[in-house]
Amino acid sequence: MSTSTTAQPKLQASIIKGRPAWYWPAIIGGSILVIATVRVLTGAHDIDSSGALAAAIGLAMPLALAGLGGLWSERAGVVNIGLEGMMILGTWGAAFFGFHYGPWAGILGAVLMGVVGGAIHALATVIFGVDHIVSGVAVNLLGAGAGAYLAVRTFTGLPGGGPTQSPPLDQLPFLSIPGLGDWLLQLEQSHTWLVADVAGILRAVTTNVNVLSVLAVGLLVGSWWILWRTPFGLRLRSCGEAPQAAETLGVNVLRLKFLAVLISGALAGLAGGFLVLVASNLYRDGQTGGRGYIGLAAMIFGNWRPGGLAAGAMLFGYADAIQLRGRGDVIHAYLLPIGLLLLAWGVWQLVRRAKGKPFAGVWRIAMALGVLAWYALTTEVPPEFTNMTPYVATLLVLAFSAQRLRMPAADGQVYRKGEAH
Repeated sequence: MSTSTTAQPKLQASIIKGRPAWYWPAIIGGSILVIATVRVLTGAHDIDSSGALAAAIGLAMPLALAGLGGLWSERAGVVNIGLEGMMILGTWGAAFFGFHYGPWAGILGAVLMGVVGGAIHALATVIFGVDHIVSGVAVNLLGAGAGAYLAVRTFTGLPGGGPTQSPPLDQLPFLSIPGLGDWLLQLEQSHTWLVADVAGILRAVTTNVNVLSVLAVGLLVGSWWILWRTPFGLRLRSCGEAPQAAETLGVNVLRLKFLAVLISGALAGLAGGFLVLVASNLYRDGQTGGRGYIGLAAMIFGNWRPGGLAAGAMLFGYADAIQLRGRGDVIHAYLLPIGLLLLAWGVWQLVRRAKGKPFAGVWRIAMALGVLAWYALTTEVPPEFTNMTPYVATLLVLAFSAQRLRMPAADGQVYRKGEAH
């Protein structure tokens, strides 16, 4: 039997099928019902207000774009922790080109500088076989140093600019569906169970939405379609699952890996451009604030899939928005469903594992009682805890989702052409 015929079943077995079509609609619908009920029971109306959700979308988009960049790279088998450095290069590119040629040119500049960072990482890992983590750290250091140097050289002396910031920039346009905003706001302010919640969500996604946010959603959907619904996507994912088997089937593994890392850099650079042209209207030194790493965490939470990545980015963005709005009452309101969920989980474990493990789930029940007591005895969480919310949410989500995660089988492995022979 030939090598190619034996490799084909192995390759096909390594490509895991996706979730059923009803999975994400059920998750989203169930979450809305829970949040609507919590809002009515606790009176924390900002929990899903259009203002809070609009802020969450703005904060989630750069995380989603950075995470999507990581997804493209790691689905091809190249670990990319250099997303932060590529984002930094993107922030400078967006500011420089945006100042001289306008905001749309700023987007192209951000993508171009991100591709430069991606090309460095691709050359090191795909061509020269450098350890992926070492290369990613080097790209982060290079991006931070190059960004600071270029800012000093290009923005110093410009009106409103300086060594650590650019002059004010023109922003990209915001879009709204005419006639919906005021009507949805009236429904939202009625505080009716479920009706007000759906109105707040619809208003957040139909009023004053930046055009780059719409583009980011299109990139998420387009990436899903390309990677999971086209022959090109199957070949690229095969490079991250079984590159030797893919090579025996005629796939140019090195070329696809290189291309995937370039796309990864472009998306990370675009995430940096979002921070400059949408989240603010200028470049600042240190503007990324570690969002490349959080985007990587969102990708891992999403199990290396676009849908899960989007959910993770939105979760982290929402936690950040609540923290920035200083809403301790909203964080306090979430103690109720968290406590009840832990209680149900603990009881389920006691019942399911009663034989041989009579105390299984006891610690979850104890934790649930503590959380519920915290909710009953207070009216809001301290400001110090509110400021910690995004980081606590990131750690908890990754901790509880770790057991179901499955990275691409050959992710991070150094591949050399001809190893399959």
